[in-house]
Amino acid sequence: MSARLPVFPLGTVLFPGLVLPLHIFEERYKALVRHLVGLPEGAPREFGVVAIQAGWEVAPAGPPGRSGPAGGEVTLHEVGCTAELRQVTELADGGFDIVTVGRRRFRVADVDDSAEPYLTAEVEWLPEPDGPDEVSDLLAARVISVFRQYLGLIRPDQQEITEQLPEDPTVLSHLVAATAALTVADRQRLLAVDDTAGRLRAELRLLNRETALLRQVRAVPVPLSELAGPPAPN
Repeated sequence: MSARLPVFPLGTVLFPGLVLPLHIFEERYKALVRHLVGLPEGAPREFGVVAIQAGWEVAPAGPPGRSGPAGGEVTLHEVGCTAELRQVTELADGGFDIVTVGRRRFRVADVDDSAEPYLTAEVEWLPEPDGPDEVSDLLAARVISVFRQYLGLIRPDQQEITEQLPEDPTVLSHLVAATAALTVADRQRLLAVDDTAGRLRAELRLLNRETALLRQVRAVPVPLSELAGPPAPN
């Protein structure tokens, strides 16, 4: 099943269930917000968030009155996630502060930069798990254990965070992917994994890698700031 969506290229990856606040200041995305707000009651107010593979999130300034995507070339990743508009605050300068929540994953089939001031895309919805999975349950327990170790190395307040970890394997897989200190490329690969068990396995590998690196850094006998600075004079 396919659909056409407004698309917002960003330098980040959105996952289902995660909150994404945005400050809207470009004319093309102001038009997008006005379009969503103006939809009939009950219509889904959502747009696609797709991470940028190459190019710029903000379009270069063009001729007066030309605020569309033309002039700013971006290459998008293939898989994105819809953002549902939950809260809109209009600002004195005509911009908006909005709060969105990730809903469902999709694969970009075709991008159109001429139909609207903002990009639109033909997308295909990706499958999501719809029932209990014993393998995912077992993997989720392992991911929680390693994730707690990982958070203990990077955050002093990790106890409060780990107490709030979800038990649902799919929700957990999205939360870990969004909150671990991973590269956009790592996050994008996790978003593109179609099954929860596969995503959790990939996260185990990434978390084990990151935890090992963090432990090595902690074993360095002098502060990293000293290592990064110029050598002390003799």
